[in-house]
Amino acid sequence: MLYLEQARRTPFAPGLFAGQVAIVTGGGTGIGRATAEELLALGAKVAIASRKPEHLDPALAELGPRGEVMAVRCDIRQPEEVAHLVDEVLARWGRIDVLVNNAGGQFPSPAAALTPKGWDAVIRNNLNGTFYMTREVAVREMIPQRRGAIVNVIAAMQRGFPGMAHTGAARAGVENLTKSLAVEWAEHDVRVNAVAPGIIVSSGTAQYGEALVEAARQYTPQKRVGTIEEVAHAICYLASPAAAFITGITLAIDGGKALWGDIWPIPERTHQG
Repeated sequence: MLYLEQARRTPFAPGLFAGQVAIVTGGGTGIGRATAEELLALGAKVAIASRKPEHLDPALAELGPRGEVMAVRCDIRQPEEVAHLVDEVLARWGRIDVLVNNAGGQFPSPAAALTPKGWDAVIRNNLNGTFYMTREVAVREMIPQRRGAIVNVIAAMQRGFPGMAHTGAARAGVENLTKSLAVEWAEHDVRVNAVAPGIIVSSGTAQYGEALVEAARQYTPQKRVGTIEEVAHAICYLASPAAAFITGITLAIDGGKALWGDIWPIPERTHQG
């Protein structure tokens, strides 16, 4: 399809991020990997992070020939591991200009079936981990240097998130955090924005099943699902000088789904977490 061909091509000028250093969490797969690849193509030095080495190793092998890239295992739920990640990046490149908070995780489950363990796991990963990463990078590098762009990857949840209330609550927390930090750190020229992808075909959507994805596609005004490259384009835009006077926003990447149509069906299966 034409949109797939267009999505795979970067719309940005070569060298847009030349001389800059970016960290992409969850950078081994899906949206994170696509974002890391585009930042590299645009001249950035990129550190990809994941708590799973099996995600990092193949990504590093593929991205390595394309530019300056490093991979660091990091569980963003652990503040000491977050600090280690920042240590490694600063030791190698001496600066951090862009932070993409993409790491996260969830599973389909009606709220009544959620255990405290399952709830805590998602809140710690999606909300707490995002804060730990953001604060560490901002306090140690961006605020002292009076520069930086942070982009948080959340989710399309304008009408709630039935069937995944745990991640809806966590992502809503990140959206509010985005607004709060955008105001607090504006005086330091540190911009904080978010992107809210709708249904995007990636490694992460496989767990939801084709029926749910197809139902969501039918209720999307553009009558298609999005690509990981399209999300990467939006992230790079918000991190770029083209968005220098934009902070505290959430950019929906959903084909108009937030404006029209039903949300996806509530999954019937239960998950005990």
